[in-house]
Amino acid sequence: MAERIDGKAVAADVRAEVTDAVSTLKADHGLTPGLAVVLVGDDPASKVYVANKGRQTVEVGMASFEHKLPAETSEADLLALVATLNADPAVHGILVQMPLPDHIDSDAVVMAIDPAKDVDGLHPENAGRLVLGQPGLVPCTPQGSVILAKRALGASLSGLDALVVGRSILVGKPVSLLLQNENCTVTMAHSRTRDLADHCRRADLLVAAVGRPEMIKGEWIKPGACVIDVGINRVPAPEKGDGKTKLVGDVDFDAAEAVAGSITPVPGGVGPMTIACLLANTVVAAARQAGVPVPDLVL
Repeated sequence: MAERIDGKAVAADVRAEVTDAVSTLKADHGLTPGLAVVLVGDDPASKVYVANKGRQTVEVGMASFEHKLPAETSEADLLALVATLNADPAVHGILVQMPLPDHIDSDAVVMAIDPAKDVDGLHPENAGRLVLGQPGLVPCTPQGSVILAKRALGASLSGLDALVVGRSILVGKPVSLLLQNENCTVTMAHSRTRDLADHCRRADLLVAAVGRPEMIKGEWIKPGACVIDVGINRVPAPEKGDGKTKLVGDVDFDAAEAVAGSITPVPGGVGPMTIACLLANTVVAAARQAGVPVPDLVL
């Protein structure tokens, strides 16, 4: 039976490091990192997520700036707000919550964010830095996934055969680059990969980020492998009653747990790491913008 990787516990450790780093920046440099989160519209999941970000930002000692805009906000008005936040010295990190309403071009909004304040790590400049192996701001979910793998497998992932199932710019591509930086031998696969099961069976470390519920079967897992399940899919749960739903990952958890050496549950695995890494990125961004030493974080 696999060890369950407790994302909540690891995220708490990261937040504790962030709290210490914020205290140091305040005491040594009079610097309070500030995170601005922008929510457009009333998407229920986004509202909960933004509320959690704001609460945790304050808990670690940082300044939180929340901007809640109506769904009919124009693209021009949103871009104007981003420009204002770019120019505000109290704001060191900017995150515009996705998805945005259909009438707003998400790519244009991402491009408008100052790369130095792009704590979501989505701006092309930060993506390019990741490709080149240069310091930048790294996407939070991929970063959290690698931290969990290192926690499960030991400090070093060097030499492992890693398989990333999924090729999105949000998770699949950046996590593959991060794993290459850890000296893994990385294979990228996706929903159209031939003989996907065979690829999975060779992987010491499997990161599932394809967005299909329970696509990765338990018999595909290499015995003893580490499985990082990034998927969050809502599916019917008839066992809970008519109309009820539940969250599942991209991996058939029960079957995989019987084979793997370690595995992240859904929920409670990768999810909590995303906000923790967002807070850590804000600390890094603040230190770089102020020209002071960047605190030593688990990142």
